[in-house]
Amino acid sequence: MTSSTAPLSGITVIALEQAVSAPMCTRVLADFGARVIKIENPVGGDFARHYDDVVLGQAAHFVWANRGKESVTLNLKSPAGMDVLHRLLDRADAVVSNLAPGATARLGLSPVDLKVLHPQVIAVEIDGYGPGGPLSHKRAYDLLVQAESGSCASTGFVGMPAKPGAAVADITTGLYSALSVMALLLGRARHGDTRAAPSVAVSLFDTMTDIMGYQLTYTQHCGVDQTPLGMGSPAVAPYGAFATRDGQTVVLGTTNDREWQRLARDVIQRPDLADDPRLATNSGRCAHRDELDIAIENWCAQHDLDHVQGAADRAGIGNARYNRPSEVIAHPHLRARDRWREVSTPNGTIEALLPPPVISDLEMAMGPVPGLGEHTDAILAELGFSAHEVSALRGDGAIGPEFA
Repeated sequence: MTSSTAPLSGITVIALEQAVSAPMCTRVLADFGARVIKIENPVGGDFARHYDDVVLGQAAHFVWANRGKESVTLNLKSPAGMDVLHRLLDRADAVVSNLAPGATARLGLSPVDLKVLHPQVIAVEIDGYGPGGPLSHKRAYDLLVQAESGSCASTGFVGMPAKPGAAVADITTGLYSALSVMALLLGRARHGDTRAAPSVAVSLFDTMTDIMGYQLTYTQHCGVDQTPLGMGSPAVAPYGAFATRDGQTVVLGTTNDREWQRLARDVIQRPDLADDPRLATNSGRCAHRDELDIAIENWCAQHDLDHVQGAADRAGIGNARYNRPSEVIAHPHLRARDRWREVSTPNGTIEALLPPPVISDLEMAMGPVPGLGEHTDAILAELGFSAHEVSALRGDGAIGPEFA
């Protein structure tokens, strides 16, 4: 399957985005073949461009979340800049934004405005808390929403809460948003709907409370806030991370009674624990978690990682090696499955991981990472602007400097 026949080939998405959540949404759409035109402030652009400079002088966040897009610099405080944006929206299928609360309304680009001005456009607004609540006005970043949604209270240890290392709220909100766009595009194509396109609102808080569904359901029905257990799970036992004789860490455990019997008898050689009626069910094992953890810790401390994993594999017990990011980069499983691809950036070529879906006959687009304003002149020419008119826009500050 070529880029011209990719699932979203022919779809144009305008991105009014910054940071991670909306860029993740539009990156997914771009990987599936959509044309994504990223609108950036002429002064600095997406602020994620400046988080660090570790990727050939570019920021890791930006490079990761913005491949396959075209960058156009527009001053949206300028009438001429807004005119260009509206001309782009005339040709677009969707617009994705995650600006500050109220920003799209102030720009005349709220979903209500777009339904009148550009009725064919699916308007996706990503925000922190969604409208209509006491927190709706607040700025929201990944850590703040994870704290507000209870995620941090379920991570780390008692008295030592922690945020998951990955930006879970941002990333999952972006994925929900991309899924919404795809579903609406599919519905339009299948049903030939000629009505004004629906709008989509996805908040980080709603996403995280959905992801916290198990924890919230548990507490809702028993009134108990589960104790965070670091690498362990409050839902099942034994399950956790254990040090091995050779200084490595293995993660292993059980998810049902049959696995527990195999772990106790065949792996750690403790038939006494397997026969203990207190430990016959998961609830009993959870109640005696500390005792089980000590037994497994003692066994793992006597064996190297390879031996522990081999014994667990033979017994059909799930296990994994605890890896640092530097070790995952060199992970043999990624190399063996050819998961890395070269991606161009303005400062050179880098390696990036393929998107997770493996689809027969489709190689994901994974286009270049754009420089700030790299495509401004070319896209203005597509819209019919002459070189003289482009120069005038630049002179008026409606667009950024010419890309070098």
